[in-house]
Formats: sequence, C-alpha cells, structure tokens
Amino acid sequence: MPVGDLGPEEVVTTTPDASLDEVTDTLESEGVGAVVVTEGDSPVGVVTDRDIALEVGTTDRLANQSVETVMTEDPVTIREDEPAMEISRTIEEHNVRRVPIVDDNDELAGIATLDDLVATVGEQLDNVSETIESQSPDYQP
Repeated sequence: MPVGDLGPEEVVTTTPDASLDEVTDTLESEGVGAVVVTEGDSPVGVVTDRDIALEVGTTDRLANQSVETVMTEDPVTIREDEPAMEISRTIEEHNVRRVPIVDDNDELAGIATLDDLVATVGEQLDNVSETIESQSPDYQP
C-alpha cells in the first residue's frame, strides 16, 4: 500500500499570510490539530495547535500575527508512491506527528499522521491474525 492511501486527500490548508485568529477558527471548525501552509499547491509549512499554544505567552497580539511567524517552515514531506511503512521511518527520523504527502510535482496530495500509521499497522496485524487463525484451527489467542 502506498503512502498516498494512508491519510485523507482533503487536507486543511492556509496561506502564510493568514492570521492566527483565522487558523485557530479553522482548527476548531475542521476538528484538526494541524493546518498545512501552502503557496500555490505546494506545502511550505505546517502550523499546529501546539505551535499556537506555545506562542500564547510570548505576545499580546497573537490573533493578528500571521501564520508565517509560528509555522514550521520547509516541512518534511513524503512522496505519495512511497510504501506506507516508510511513514514510520519518516516520523521517527524527523520527530514529527504529521507529514504532508506530495506528488511528483511536489504539490500537496494528502497528509499522513502518526494516527494513520497506527491504524495501518493495526489493520495489518488483524490480517495476519485472521490468516493464522484460518490456517491453524487449534490456535487460541
């Protein structure tokens, strides 16, 4: 299974000049913990609810700041045709929870999260368990 099949294709995005007030509204209304910052169709950053929370104590005018001031620039990305388990290496190597998925033109094609990885591993383990049970009728978990 390729990485492109892991996460949702519909990714919540914003622009670098959007205000943090707008982004916090988006995080709440979309029920997500991160927004991918794009220029054109390419990811240039990621801003998370944690990024915003950590910024709260540093300024009085947080709501009017642009996303650019708190986003992680040049986010780690992964190609949509990479094997799904490659997301595990990427998450570990870069210590991130969310990885934008890009196509061959480096345009945003989706997003894969640590939760997607856990769900995929769980599905694979279920498949293995079913195979073991079908091939070993006396097997008792």
